[in-house]
Amino acid sequence: MDRELSDITKRKRKIRLIAFTGIGLLLLLVLIWGLRKAFESRLDPRQILTAVAETGPVESSVTATGEVIPEFEQVITSPIQANIDEVLKSAGSRVEPGNAILALDRSFALLDYEKLRQEKELKENGITKLRLELQKNSFDLQITDSIKALEILQMETELEDAKRLLQIGGGTQEEVDLKANKLKMARLEKRKLEFGLGIDRQQTETSIRELQLQSEIQGSSLKTMEEKLQRANVVASRSGVITWVNENLGTAVNEGDVLARIADLSRFKIVGTCSNAYAERIHAGMPVIVQLNGDERTEGTVSTVRPTVENNILTFEVKLDRPDHPQLRPNMRVEIYIVTGSKQAAVRVANGPAFNGNPTQALFVIQGDRAVRRTVQVGLSNFDFVEIEQNIREGEEVIISDMTRYEHLTQLKINRP
Repeated sequence: MDRELSDITKRKRKIRLIAFTGIGLLLLLVLIWGLRKAFESRLDPRQILTAVAETGPVESSVTATGEVIPEFEQVITSPIQANIDEVLKSAGSRVEPGNAILALDRSFALLDYEKLRQEKELKENGITKLRLELQKNSFDLQITDSIKALEILQMETELEDAKRLLQIGGGTQEEVDLKANKLKMARLEKRKLEFGLGIDRQQTETSIRELQLQSEIQGSSLKTMEEKLQRANVVASRSGVITWVNENLGTAVNEGDVLARIADLSRFKIVGTCSNAYAERIHAGMPVIVQLNGDERTEGTVSTVRPTVENNILTFEVKLDRPDHPQLRPNMRVEIYIVTGSKQAAVRVANGPAFNGNPTQALFVIQGDRAVRRTVQVGLSNFDFVEIEQNIREGEEVIISDMTRYEHLTQLKINRP
C-alpha cells in the first residue's frame, strides 16, 4: 500500500525541478548568445575605406570629357581651282609669317583672268560706242529741231500775210485756216522731236550706266582674280607649326579646298562634351576644373556652349587660365569638372563608392569597435568631396567603401588587431 509523500520530500522535488529548469534556461540563453556572437557580421578594417568628416569648401560639379586642341589654328584653303605644283613645307615644320608652304599651278587661273580682262575691255568699248551714238543722235535731232523751228517761223510769216490779205479782200478765210492748221502741226512735230530727243538721251545714258556697272563688276572680279593669283603661292600668315598639309603633287583642288593647317602649339583650349541632360545647368562663364596627368589640375572657364545637340551630346569650349600649361598636348583626352554650385563652410567627407547619388542614403559611422548605420542627407558633391547636410558631425569617421551588402544591418562589429 502506497504511502503519501511527506512535505519535505515534495519540497525537495520542487526545488530540484526549479533548479533544473533554471539551469536549462540559462544554458539556452548562453547558447543563443554564443550563436549570435558566432554569426555576428564583422568587418576587417583593412578591407574598408574611411574618411573623417571635416568642415571646408565644397563645389558641386558636372563631369564631362574633353579634348585638348590648339587655341589658334589657321586653315589655309585653295584660292583658285588648280593643281598642286610643289610642296615646300611638310607636316611638323615650324613656319613664320610669309613662309611659303605650297605652290599651285596657275595656268588655268591665268586663262580665266585673261578672259575677264577681255570682257572688261568689251564693256568699255561698248560704253564708248554708245556715247558716240548718243552724240550723233543728239546732233541729228538738234539739227532737225532747228530746221523745224525755221519752218515754223516761215509758216508764222505766211499766216500773218494771209490774214492781211483777208483784211484787204485779197484772200479767203479758208486760206487763213489752212495755214493756221499747218502751223499747229509743225509746232506739234517740233514738240515731238524735242520730247524724242530727251527720251533718246535718257535711254542712251541708262544703257551707258548699265555698261559702266557691268564694267565695274568685271573690274572687281578682275581685281579678285589678281589677288587669288597672288595667293596661289600658299604662305603662312602667323607663326606656328604645320599640323597637316596636302602633299599629293599634281592633285587637282577646287577653290575652297583645305590645303594646310597651321596651329600655335604653345597655347591650347579644350572642347568638352557631356550628356544633354545637363544642358540647362551649363552656360558660358561657369568655372571649370581640368584633370591632367596624375594629380595635376588646371582651371578655366566655359567660354561658349554650342547651340546644337548631336546624338544627345552637348558640346562646349573651355578657355584655360593657363593655356600654356606644360602638360597640355594636342588631342589629349582629359576629365572636366564643371562647377555648378559651391559652399565655403560645409561638413564634408572624401568621395567614395558609398555614395550612390541619392539625396538621402545610409552611411556607416565608426563608433569604437562598431560601425553604426545612419541615414544622412547628401548635398553638393564633386570628384573629391561630398557634403553631409545632417546627422554627421565634424570629426566623426565615416566608411566610404561600398556597403550595399550590409544595408539590411543597423551595425557591424569591427575586428580590431
